Amino acid sequence: MGGEAPAAKDDTPTLIEVVRSLLFYLAFYVGSVLLLTITSPVLLVAPSRSRFVPDWWSAWHRFSARWCLGIKLVVEGDLPHGGQMVAARHESFFEAIDMPRQFDYPAVFAKAELMKIPIWGALGHHYGLIPVEREAGAKALRAMLAAARKATAAGRVLVIFPEGTRTPHGSIAPLQAGFAGIYKLVGLPVVPMAINSGALYHRRWKRAGTITYRFGAVIPPGLPREEIEARVRAAINVLNEG
Repeated sequence: MGGEAPAAKDDTPTLIEVVRSLLFYLAFYVGSVLLLTITSPVLLVAPSRSRFVPDWWSAWHRFSARWCLGIKLVVEGDLPHGGQMVAARHESFFEAIDMPRQFDYPAVFAKAELMKIPIWGALGHHYGLIPVEREAGAKALRAMLAAARKATAAGRVLVIFPEGTRTPHGSIAPLQAGFAGIYKLVGLPVVPMAINSGALYHRRWKRAGTITYRFGAVIPPGLPREEIEARVRAAINVLNEG
């Protein structure tokens, strides 16, 4: 089966893993600073035209992971498109950073706290990330739904991490209660996305190997909460071996 990324029982890094990881950190973070420095005039003068910055940053991250860490990607299943919501497993920062590279201009549901980070928050706002308030009041909920509907009308695919936070590879977490509510209110088909990035990437000394994105069968809108949660939870964990 393609794309297996098993975690080794011995977590002691090899010399090559340490060297590769240091090269990755140097390339990715120095490149990120240079990118922000070069493109900052656009954010200041024409922020609405800054969409390309997260796209470039995501592409640079994938390039650095491939050539510094030796991480390859495999995509299984049909890639979702506009008018659908992707419910994605979340094992590491890899997939969070990679979404603009994996999809064409996705509208990602993100923690509202992230939108308060200097520069990054402004870029996320102009890119069209959808802020999610943990303790959302009616006003925040209406704003979130309005942003989701606007993105859908523009033909963008929605992306949500229903676990709400990173879950270690090999573990299964419950879905956040808000996921079923968002599913009901946006009224879109859901495409579950499994990923096994944690075994390679969610560690200080990262490992070479293959990360798989696996897209499951489309789940129709309008299902009861128990059914949508059960189907999504099963589908996003199919790569969660050991």
